Amino acid sequence: MTALDQYKCMDEKQAVEALLETLNYPQDMKASIRTEAEDLVQFVRKENKKASLLNKFIQEYDLSSAEGLALMTLAEALLRVPDDFTANALITDRLSTAEWNKHVGSADDIWIKISSLGLATSKTVVNSMVKRLGMPVIRETTFAAMKVLGNVFVLGQSMEEALKRGKKMTDQGYLYSYDMLGEGARTWEDADRYFESYMGALKVAGQQNKDESGNPLKSSGVSVKLSAIHPKYHYAYKEKAIPELSERLLKLAKVAKGYGIGLTMDAEEVDRLEMSIEIFENVMKDPALNGWDGFGLALQAYQKRALPLIDLLIEKAKEHDQKICIRLVKGAYWDTEVKHAQLEARADYPVFTRKVNTDLSYFACAQRLLAAREYVTPMLATHNAHTISAILHFARACPSGLKYDGFAFQRLHGMGEDMYGKVAEVGIPISIYGPVGNHKDLLPYLVRRLLENGANSSFINQIYDEDLPVGEIVKDPIENAAAHETKRHMRIPLPKDIYQPDRGNSRGIDLTSDEAVAALYKKMDKTIQHMPGAMKDSTAKDVDSAFARAKKAFDAWDKTPATERAAILSRAGDLFEKHMEHLMGACVAEAGKNLPDSVAEIREAVEFAHYYAKRGVEDFGGYTELAGPTGEKNIYRMRGRGVFVCISPWNFPHAIFAGQILAALMAGNCVIAKAAEQTPIIAQETVRLMHEAGVPKDVLILLKGDGKLGAQLTAHPDVAGVAFTGSTEAAKSINRALAAKDGPIVPLIAETGGQNAMIVDSTALPEQVVDDALLSGFGSAGQRCSALRLLCLQEDTADTIITMMVQAMDHFTVGDPYYLSSDIGPVIDMDAHDILTKHKRRLEREAKVLKICPNVPATTKDKCYFAPILAEIDDISFMEREVFGPVIHVLRYKAKERMKLIEKINGLGYGLTFGFHSRIVEQANNIADHVRVGNVYVNRSMTGAVVGVQPFGGQGLSGTGPKAGGPNYLKRFASEQSVSIDTTAAGGNTTLVSLRET
Repeated sequence: MTALDQYKCMDEKQAVEALLETLNYPQDMKASIRTEAEDLVQFVRKENKKASLLNKFIQEYDLSSAEGLALMTLAEALLRVPDDFTANALITDRLSTAEWNKHVGSADDIWIKISSLGLATSKTVVNSMVKRLGMPVIRETTFAAMKVLGNVFVLGQSMEEALKRGKKMTDQGYLYSYDMLGEGARTWEDADRYFESYMGALKVAGQQNKDESGNPLKSSGVSVKLSAIHPKYHYAYKEKAIPELSERLLKLAKVAKGYGIGLTMDAEEVDRLEMSIEIFENVMKDPALNGWDGFGLALQAYQKRALPLIDLLIEKAKEHDQKICIRLVKGAYWDTEVKHAQLEARADYPVFTRKVNTDLSYFACAQRLLAAREYVTPMLATHNAHTISAILHFARACPSGLKYDGFAFQRLHGMGEDMYGKVAEVGIPISIYGPVGNHKDLLPYLVRRLLENGANSSFINQIYDEDLPVGEIVKDPIENAAAHETKRHMRIPLPKDIYQPDRGNSRGIDLTSDEAVAALYKKMDKTIQHMPGAMKDSTAKDVDSAFARAKKAFDAWDKTPATERAAILSRAGDLFEKHMEHLMGACVAEAGKNLPDSVAEIREAVEFAHYYAKRGVEDFGGYTELAGPTGEKNIYRMRGRGVFVCISPWNFPHAIFAGQILAALMAGNCVIAKAAEQTPIIAQETVRLMHEAGVPKDVLILLKGDGKLGAQLTAHPDVAGVAFTGSTEAAKSINRALAAKDGPIVPLIAETGGQNAMIVDSTALPEQVVDDALLSGFGSAGQRCSALRLLCLQEDTADTIITMMVQAMDHFTVGDPYYLSSDIGPVIDMDAHDILTKHKRRLEREAKVLKICPNVPATTKDKCYFAPILAEIDDISFMEREVFGPVIHVLRYKAKERMKLIEKINGLGYGLTFGFHSRIVEQANNIADHVRVGNVYVNRSMTGAVVGVQPFGGQGLSGTGPKAGGPNYLKRFASEQSVSIDTTAAGGNTTLVSLRET
């Protein structure tokens, strides 16, 4: 599958130009397409009064408006909220930001009027009319409105209901693709349930897909989401996931074939594409499916790999002599793919950044599919009149002479009925994509579709806007794509440029690419096989010598221009990036970090280097002249303090180690760095690269030793400052030692531990909570200062979330961090293992152990594995001190007592990170205001702070501040100086005198 790698993140201009060369699009065809598209729009506008309820709903509620956004949140969350208290809060929060009354008067359709009236009533309740109606009435009215919306968009809550509701359309010759929607499986229990629902859907649909003689009809099919039938559908687990999914999908395919109906693999995230193609081929080539042309997959035109993927699939169809179906869609996860590419620092985006480029890709793919109808049955999904017209023209122009045979259009249930009623007149089959399932499970999907099809620029909105000229609606996207000079969207920077003009994004490694992963292992293996030895432990004599050397070098380094120091830092960042795989190998071998954590570790150090270089030029690049009386010059500047001692932890042996040093150096200080006792080799390699970048060896000195060495360093009379990251107890010890010293008062910059809590209310999406909580608590074997320690679940949904977490933990892989398939590696050493084991015994005595991860490798001399634990406690007082490892403590709470819970969390005294999962914006803002922590994360994981984006550091027992990777960090490493000069001392105030003459 590496053949597709070259297209995954290729340059967009190159990709667009290649598509333009491929597309057969002569001028006469272009003009004819436009004319036919205009006729279709005019027809739809005449039929507007018959438009579907969903079309009218989207017309009425622009989803970029306050009303649209309120509906989006309500539709996504309200039906899953079990308790009245939280439902009231959600309704009040969302509806109080919108004006619903205007829709009552403007809507022509009675359904829209009724929905708006119900929501408008809720608005008036928010404005103090609750006394007349009461909140229960408002709540039920809003619930009813959401259910009506669900009924309009969802074909049926069961296959029986869907078949019944769709009978009118099937009687008219329409086909259906029934989509058994839902979130991806987190557990085998989920996967089995979804699998059985797919199997049941095939049987129900198939039994009704017969003529009067009982023979199968050429009819509808079922769409299957692979992530719903396997809990580990990810690249890292592909060795097991691919054969297991192939087996499951083949079982479904055999049933579908037996009933004579279709089975389509739905498209999912970009990073799963290569796996999905391998699974598809495994099933397609099975002899049991010979002669069946109903097996297919969905393909997203917004991917740059779309056209070469079609060529590959056609080759596979020829190779296995098996005709297949391909459903061509434009794609529905575009914003997610863009963000993910930025976070992972991909070379470019795997999707097109401009919609017209996606349209171009869609046209090229449609042409290729229509020309290959001997091997492929195209299912072309669109609601755009210009695209429909183009497809009709492409079909007519095919040399095969098939014209309108051998392909079908597809639309969403509830949308495009009038337009496709006209298209159906020419005899082309129309397939309807019909969502089937419980409204509560489907509404998140509904929200995505509303956003996709309800935006201002969408065809659905434009076609019914009588004020918009038809010519504006059917603009040719190909002309636009060809005319745009850069081809890409200029307001969406490349992933490497998202932090410009301040700095570039650090290089990432695509851990879903066979080619990239193979190259990574090749370089890492070289490092692991030839790990250098650790330096000898430093002595008291070494300490004195280091201070003497650094003290002597300080004056020259402090006087080195900030621009030169910044250039050295930038070179260090470049060297870290250049040697990323080498440093990752050291992180895996010495610190037990898994591959994703190791990539993040090196990238963070790179970002520290470039961020502090940029900030340093601003903070230390000169002086600021302050306002004052005439005849004086008053300047303010910052300078280095002297010799800083930097003591870093083993859990971030490269990133935090480098970050503290780089900050101190940038501020003009010399540094004596103490490596973590467990990770000296990583420290040595880091310092070696800093020296190579240009840091003088007397300006940065590395010493090695245990806590006794740290005590000697911090107690030394020449220490001018200490930067420390580690335990709260160690920080207190350092603080006491510094306070007891004679001489200057020495600053301590400390980031310490945390009793980090996450609060979840009943509006939160359980699947998202499970993902984020497990990652936050168990990622890096729980060995992060920011890791989740206390998970507070609202009692109304606690059982649901706990059950999902318990089941998900069965599928965690605890193992050798060298392998990509290992979710969790070892804890750092036997001392850490013993402390965790002691805590485990306490949990067994005093708490309720909910789950201990199974199948954990035995602890060896080199690797100490500890099974992650989920345990329920009765009271927050159980959280006496931080337990540094993969343990999540669960605490139930009542919704009405949430603020009391916040007070108790604040009362623990720690203040590092805090998470909150909720769809109630006002509540999230209120809690962020009340919780006393350094970093608050809403509806996401609590770990993985990014330099310059989420400056990291705590308060109280969690640190002194300022926050690492933030705008004030460097200043703490510096001393401030004010210089005042009397400029009149040498002959009067000539400047003032000259003003008098003008």
